[in-house]
Amino acid sequence: MKKGHYFSGIFIAVFVGIHLLNHLIGLGGIKEHIEFMEKLRVYYRNIFIELILLGAIIFQIFSGLSLFRTKIKTANSSFEKIQVWSGLYLAVFFSFHIFAVVFGRYLLHLETNYYFGAAGLNIFPFNLFFLPYYALAILSFFGHIAATHSKRMNRNFLGLDPKSQAKIMIGTGFLVTMLIFCAMTDYFKGVKIPQAYDVLIGKYGILLGK
Repeated sequence: MKKGHYFSGIFIAVFVGIHLLNHLIGLGGIKEHIEFMEKLRVYYRNIFIELILLGAIIFQIFSGLSLFRTKIKTANSSFEKIQVWSGLYLAVFFSFHIFAVVFGRYLLHLETNYYFGAAGLNIFPFNLFFLPYYALAILSFFGHIAATHSKRMNRNFLGLDPKSQAKIMIGTGFLVTMLIFCAMTDYFKGVKIPQAYDVLIGKYGILLGK
């Protein structure tokens, strides 16, 4: 199970890394974000790749929860605790995120693009939930990788020991989180969400964009 969890995690990490890069492309504008996403979808939005990805995530969730019950009893160092708790949060996040995307795409018939992710970040009071929700997801992703790296890496790199390398990864996670929020909120000025996405936020939200 541990080996399966590790290798399925690598596959998912590659996809998540590309997904985060897509969000960072949004720093250049919404058009650039959507165009880059459409280019990527040529490769990953097909039934074969999506089933493999879904299977890997489902295995990652259940194996992660099983490993959590074991490792929570023995986690002593800071990085061991980061690995355990970040893994738990990622399991919860992936469960909700997959459901939201499937629900939005197939039941609400929405285009799950930039605006689908940005809706909750640009509408008050929904952003009070979605800002920490997404922030913790990104930080947990980087924290989980960093903790695993600190455990498996056995040599220095550029004069930095494995723990220092892991700390830089976590710091990178904070930077990426802030940049993605800038991209998804037009540098915190607010983004106007198309009317088609009103179904996600109902009539109780306050649009922050112009």
